[in-house]
Amino acid sequence: MAETGKFDPLIHAPNRLQICALLDATAEIEFKVLRDKLSVSDSVLSKQLKCLEEAKYLIVHKRSEMGRQRSWLSLSSKGRQAFHAHVAALKAILGQA
Repeated sequence: MAETGKFDPLIHAPNRLQICALLDATAEIEFKVLRDKLSVSDSVLSKQLKCLEEAKYLIVHKRSEMGRQRSWLSLSSKGRQAFHAHVAALKAILGQA
């Protein structure tokens, strides 16, 4: 399966898979927008992001806007490669690759 991709159990968890899919489609997303898209609490999202960040799949940028600090999230190149490999592995499993 090396040619088609590598199944990644870290990414495969439902919330993390959705996070990676959303981040792959854009340069970056603000924390609260991602939270609302997933319909999860701050703590649930934070826990999932921490897993991705520890694996070096996620980059967190903190910015001050209108006096409030906000977190912006993006996939690292390692994270983007891992996500694409995981999607390819899923397609291979389904026989669509």
